[in-house]
Amino acid sequence: MKRKVLLLGGSGLIAPNLMAGLDPYYDVTLADVKPHPDGREILTVDISDYEQVREAATGMDALMNWTVVRDDPDLSFHVNTRGALNVMKAAAEHGITKVVHSGPQYVRYYYDHDFDITDVPRATGVGYYVLTKALSGEICAAYARAHQIHTACFLFNGLAAAPTEPRRGDYPPFTVVWEDLHLAVRLALEIEAIPDLYQEFNMTSYEGHGKYNSDKARRILGWERTSDWERFYRREP
Repeated sequence: MKRKVLLLGGSGLIAPNLMAGLDPYYDVTLADVKPHPDGREILTVDISDYEQVREAATGMDALMNWTVVRDDPDLSFHVNTRGALNVMKAAAEHGITKVVHSGPQYVRYYYDHDFDITDVPRATGVGYYVLTKALSGEICAAYARAHQIHTACFLFNGLAAAPTEPRRGDYPPFTVVWEDLHLAVRLALEIEAIPDLYQEFNMTSYEGHGKYNSDKARRILGWERTSDWERFYRREP
């Protein structure tokens, strides 16, 4: 029997592109406040309303939070920060022990001059959106450790379709292609235990520049890129 997974933010920019990698393996319930772009069935859930999240999480084996609001200073707090709190509270109440969360990269620009960046302290700056997401990470970590909820948080700067032909220019920074994220999410849902109950993982499919890397995801999740994507950027000699 497939494990039951509630995916919040099911109609957003990310979740619809995850389903090809999740549908064959899990019984996924999509939840959002707006219709699905592909017409899939959606459970109407406002992530800022705890009772709605709690009810939607009933009977689930795992919760995934892909909700985000960037450009509204009020709504972004209620979705990004309070929403994360509601997800973790619901997991604790229902005894759900696996959560997948997401967030922006917190180190770009501060570490662009350096190399081999994998698991460094957050550098959030003063941007409101990033601060609301950083707070959500703190909330997830606190609830995970207090209630034994194994929680993986994936960080990225960009999401994109995999290249299919030669490209000009440099590798996209801190960007993960859909196929690689599919695998990472499945590994996070299947791994028996997350060390220290909460971990953040860089997700980047392009490491040829030698800067940011996903070594932590390799070490803990057993993740690896599904293809050598750098080959599309190599110049002919």
